[in-house]
Amino acid sequence: MRKTLIIIPTFNEIDNIERLIRAILTIYKSPHILVVDDNSPDLTSELVSSLQVEFKENLFLLNRPIKEGLGKAYIDGFKWGLKRDYNYFIQMDADFSHDPKSLIDLFSSCEVSGNDLTVGSRYIEGINVINWPISRILLSYFASFYVRIITGMPIKDPTAGFVCYKRTVLETLNLDKIKFVGYAFQIEMKFKAFNKKFKVKEIPIIFTDRIKGESKLTKGIIFEAVLGVILLKLQQILGKI
Repeated sequence: MRKTLIIIPTFNEIDNIERLIRAILTIYKSPHILVVDDNSPDLTSELVSSLQVEFKENLFLLNRPIKEGLGKAYIDGFKWGLKRDYNYFIQMDADFSHDPKSLIDLFSSCEVSGNDLTVGSRYIEGINVINWPISRILLSYFASFYVRIITGMPIKDPTAGFVCYKRTVLETLNLDKIKFVGYAFQIEMKFKAFNKKFKVKEIPIIFTDRIKGESKLTKGIIFEAVLGVILLKLQQILGKI
């Protein structure tokens, strides 16, 4: 996983972030980790900063002054990485919902198999979700179906947040025109890459809901996703993607 940047946005993830960093760097020695923190009141960034002494070759911290949403955090992380010589960029949640052991599968799908964008999918082989209530599973599953119907993308988990991009994808997309911040951000990135004819692949993962910390999902994020899909389709029809 040389020249790979793993981007992990955080907001109040002090219960998870050290364990996650240690888990990743115990399994893999070469990737770099960029934690993008939105001024967490629980001092997440201070903890990460202290860990940089131990992992000075692999761990980096990008502090943002205010909480602007997941999408903006990833965009700032992408821009940080594009100024350096990384070839692969991986999005990953801070709460262990994405198993660090699956990182190599995402990376290999791009580096070895030649895919431009690889999605760690909860729904490519049935429903692989642990510890979600049935209401949350149904909301996510049918939201994914709704996105596929509206956009025409053959991606079964368009809101997935465990994703690997080749550098060329991020260089081709106009990151300054990525507007959404929550689930809609995840959809927008995949939709625009799909429309640019990049090779997109889904691979199965097992998604486990967080044990520590609080979910960041809100009604506003859900509404943004519902409306955002329609807006993206209209942009495609008007040739503005």
